[in-house]
Amino acid sequence: MTGKALRLGTRRSKLAMAQSGQVAETVRQLTGRPVELVEITTYGDTSREHLAQIGGTGVFVTALRDALTKGEVDFAVHSLKDLPTAQPADLTLAAVPLREDPRDVLIARDHLTFSELPDGARVGTGSPRRMAQLNAYARSHGMRIETVPIRGNIDTRVGYVHKGELDAVVLAAAGLRRVGRIDEVTDFLSVDTVLPAPGQGALAIECAAVNASLAAALAELDDPYTRAAVTAERSLLAALEAGCSAPVGALADLLADGQIVKEMRLRGVVGSTDGATLVQLSTTGPVPETENEASALGRELAADMLAKGAAGLMGERAL
Repeated sequence: MTGKALRLGTRRSKLAMAQSGQVAETVRQLTGRPVELVEITTYGDTSREHLAQIGGTGVFVTALRDALTKGEVDFAVHSLKDLPTAQPADLTLAAVPLREDPRDVLIARDHLTFSELPDGARVGTGSPRRMAQLNAYARSHGMRIETVPIRGNIDTRVGYVHKGELDAVVLAAAGLRRVGRIDEVTDFLSVDTVLPAPGQGALAIECAAVNASLAAALAELDDPYTRAAVTAERSLLAALEAGCSAPVGALADLLADGQIVKEMRLRGVVGSTDGATLVQLSTTGPVPETENEASALGRELAADMLAKGAAGLMGERAL
């Protein structure tokens, strides 16, 4: 090991520490420099209010970005779905590593799948996006469920099921996999049923724009396909003028012909939280070769969705 230790800013949650630890190990191997984790408490970690009320998931990012700007840490790891869509000029998104499973999953009592849930089942989630799609699916399949707003870390959320307060909770597969708890999942929700949050399952590695040599080293961790996909998804979110707490789902995936990747498909959804109204569309184009091309795909789909009435569904903040 040579050189001064790199300081990696991370949130204190078990999940954040797990995913930052994995990145730290990769950066150690890549640069030959020691990496130390610097734990930073964010407003989103200490507040008990619902995310939509405290300003969406950007509340998890601000303190980390402040530490980067002040030079208290050298780089930071975020869950990409927590990043506001506007990128500050003084910070650079140095790498978007290969994406983990983007799907949402169910952890239900008695190992039940979503379709096996009893009539009137209470399903916990803090996400208007998940509420809208779960309720829409239930409506279209003659099921009755009640979505219950919850907050907290993985332990807290899964605890509601173990204590019998809820029949099931919905979480991101990626988070459970990163903390080694994927075996507790009772159902993987198909993206045809519930589109994930834009950027779900992907990490963002950010550093100060002035630190060009570190940015170049971190860029080795970048996965170009993941970056193109999440750029398209986040561009859709931005063009809908939606914050991270809006009921928007998006997923870009690659369509391959045998071994050859031919196209990228972007799917988007926005809905009322009761699931009564859903605008769901998709578009397909050549695999983007630049960030501008990826962004254009997102803007194009957003325009189609707005034309179909998506704007009227964006203002829902009542949880």
